[in-house]
Amino acid sequence: MTYAQTMSALKAKRREIAAIRNEMAALQGAVQPEPVRDYQLSGWSGPVRLSELFGDKRDLIVIHNMGTSCPACTMWADGFNGVYHHLADRAAFVVSTPDPVTTQKQFAGSRGWRFPMVSHDGSDFARDMGYWRKSEDGARDLWWPGVSVFQQREGQLVRVSDTELGPHDDFCPVWHFLDLMPEGADGWQPKFRYAVA
Repeated sequence: MTYAQTMSALKAKRREIAAIRNEMAALQGAVQPEPVRDYQLSGWSGPVRLSELFGDKRDLIVIHNMGTSCPACTMWADGFNGVYHHLADRAAFVVSTPDPVTTQKQFAGSRGWRFPMVSHDGSDFARDMGYWRKSEDGARDLWWPGVSVFQQREGQLVRVSDTELGPHDDFCPVWHFLDLMPEGADGWQPKFRYAVA
């Protein structure tokens, strides 16, 4: 195919994706909310309830992040840092990891993160939300990346959406830029640090 033919075919596929997104938005708008408990988590200033994370907002976006053990989750969080103030204008936003608060503070400081963080260590929050798995050998807990959106409705906490995070999702632009190259990621994986910035 010529360049022009390829770009025309890709534009057609993007129109198909846009149509699917419209269908997904309609489904999301008709969601039956899922009641959730008011979990106690560890905030940077002490224990904090899920309900307290809303601040003065009706909506709360919680990122289920695997923490300091995962360079990919770190790359996603680096991206959230850039859009945090835009999101926080519309909804409360917080990143939750299994790391202790002291570890979170040190790691976030080293990366210049500005968004709020909580630790779900010692709680059933991530497990109950579906962002926990057992390792294949059954010997370890594996926290899984994702995002949940909660609302406060008539004094009740409900979850109105969630999805896993991973390569080629809608929440990390790095993969989409790499997809524009004929070879795609070509085996590239995120790292904590790079030789060039």
